[in-house]
Amino acid sequence: MKTVVLCNQKGGVGKSAVATLLAHHLAQRGRRVLAIDLDHQGNFTRPLRASGRAEPSACTADALLTGPVPPMPLSPFVVVPADRALLNLERQPDQHTPFARRFRSFLASVDAAFDVCVVDTHPNPDIRVIAALVSADFALSPIQLNQEALDGVTGLLNHERVGLRKIKAVLNPKLTLLGLLPTLVEPTPFQKANFQQVVMCYHPLMIRVGERPGDFAAIPKRSCIAEAQAAGEVLWEMKKTAARDAWREIEPSLSRIADLLDGTDRGITPHAQEASHGPAA
Repeated sequence: MKTVVLCNQKGGVGKSAVATLLAHHLAQRGRRVLAIDLDHQGNFTRPLRASGRAEPSACTADALLTGPVPPMPLSPFVVVPADRALLNLERQPDQHTPFARRFRSFLASVDAAFDVCVVDTHPNPDIRVIAALVSADFALSPIQLNQEALDGVTGLLNHERVGLRKIKAVLNPKLTLLGLLPTLVEPTPFQKANFQQVVMCYHPLMIRVGERPGDFAAIPKRSCIAEAQAAGEVLWEMKKTAARDAWREIEPSLSRIADLLDGTDRGITPHAQEASHGPAA
């Protein structure tokens, strides 16, 4: 089982929507998917539950760190729901190391039952993020194309507590950054300029989807994506033409990410980078 953690120290970047799209896409590809929502807000849990595709576990995500954990459902698509109790974990510093160890033990216990585990995290740099990253194979960071979010890439890489470079160097040598994934992208001159700035500054951390210049993974801003999240619908199955058009734009990015998780090469120059790579901050 490969574990990918979606992380960004800024909220409102569409992280949970990306996690939902990715989980559904992996399931559509025939992968056995475990979805874990470590964000107490539950924005990953709600659409998966409402879709009727993912079977909820008997426990909530806080139990994965605190134990004991009941057996997961015998289903190819399972969601471990968020709960407000996740907020209490950071307030127990003497238990942080046991929390992280229990989460790692849980993932090991379900390794044979699933192909991919998708973990959504809260923006706060707390024990939930640490526990996820120290046990993950991959990190994926959705970002918005504004200056505040771009500045946040430095924190993603170099935060003294949850920076990917430190986690990789000290706690999890296998951790690989799949890349930065621009989200809520609009075809405006401002956004195009910011996209070019991201590519110039963080080119090694972008995810290639083709060989042409500018062929990088991105998620456009489309109202139907938010509608799918709110209604628990699968985007590409919505009846709206706008939803099908949005899926045609998004599918190459999600397929490339899925290929990287699978370890398959479609002939595109790989740009999945180790967390220790990329520009210094």
